[in-house]
Amino acid sequence: MDRATAGSGVRERLGRGLFARVAGPSGPENRARIHDTPAPRWFGPDRPVRRVHGDASMFIGGLRALLLQSLHPLAMAAVAGHSGFRGDPWGRLQRTSTFLAVTTFGTAEHAQEAVDHVRAVHEGVRGFAPSGEPYHAADPHLLCWVHVAEVDSFLRAHQRYGQRPLDGAGCDGYIHDMATVAHALGVPDPPHDRAELAARIASYRPELRATREALDAARFILLRPPLPWPARPPYAVLAANAVSTLPPWARKPLRLPRAPGVEEVCVRPAGKALTGAIRWAMSPPSIRTRA
Repeated sequence: MDRATAGSGVRERLGRGLFARVAGPSGPENRARIHDTPAPRWFGPDRPVRRVHGDASMFIGGLRALLLQSLHPLAMAAVAGHSGFRGDPWGRLQRTSTFLAVTTFGTAEHAQEAVDHVRAVHEGVRGFAPSGEPYHAADPHLLCWVHVAEVDSFLRAHQRYGQRPLDGAGCDGYIHDMATVAHALGVPDPPHDRAELAARIASYRPELRATREALDAARFILLRPPLPWPARPPYAVLAANAVSTLPPWARKPLRLPRAPGVEEVCVRPAGKALTGAIRWAMSPPSIRTRA
């Protein structure tokens, strides 16, 4: 066996393993349905949302989004009470990744079906936070916080670790693309560019704080991931880079310290190397042409 053949085999095994973790047992079937069904789509092949969501930087952006979202007490209470992220974290990841894939790359019909399903689930998620405040997952205000935390996290991770970072117009285009999904989910006035996104996040800051549930979630995400020991070192690299992209106002309440110099010299290069390796493993020629 020559070196190229051996490398291809390693790449294929790594790619299959990563894809199985992220997409779940129905991953191959869902991928064929998403990419191969001929019909109009919400986003054309040249749209920024496809570039961002098709890149390995999403691994870091997703972890950052979870940490940032946890700072809203009502959003965190809904997650802690209804999402099952502790009992079935991989199932939650797989459902989220499938939703993103369908709405980004799937047909308009399938995207709308995915949105309708999420909206129906949200309608049933109600309760009270430990503070006694009521929450409802379909509340447009809470939906908007979850949305802006995701958009900010995915975009920042892509701009730092993505293979082809967007220019200014592309960044605004990504936020505009994501507003389409947010509006379909029930957010009446999602931000459409970087200025609106920054202003919207700033408007939520008086509501944000680290509850006990948020601190527990951060420890679970960063220190106790449900992974076999060989997978924990690379996961730690992803987690460290997710933390490094958080603003100081989000780090401090979550008790996530900053290590000046270490992040720039060690953490960020390791993150770029690892996302490059993930990109290599998950983008063999037969799949690369689809995205």
